[in-house]
Amino acid sequence: MEVLSNDYRIKSVLGRLELIIDNENERIGTDPQFDLKVSNAHKSRCLYELTMLFRDTDQHEIAKGYVDQMHALRQKLATNATRVQAHLEAVRAVADILKAAMQDEDADGTYSQEQFRYGEV
Repeated sequence: MEVLSNDYRIKSVLGRLELIIDNENERIGTDPQFDLKVSNAHKSRCLYELTMLFRDTDQHEIAKGYVDQMHALRQKLATNATRVQAHLEAVRAVADILKAAMQDEDADGTYSQEQFRYGEV
């Protein structure tokens, strides 16, 4: 009975994880309303649940279909990692542009203390 219960739970968590990853891959960088923090929390929770389920499951009892599904998930997670990294780099670039614009706006045409630091002379 425990094997059947674990089997159902693994199937359920894998399905949720796949939906979360597909949604995130589709919406990241295109949907301004998309909440990456919430999505990441859901994704992390599923990965944690899978870790706990597989820790308590004999590898010989894992259905072949789940192994195939996990390989597909690994590929989706690789795509997801690339998209998240690109998104974070874009956010950093925008933040740097805004920071530079604010510094330029604050400059009043006089020399700043940073321009006369000893290490840069």
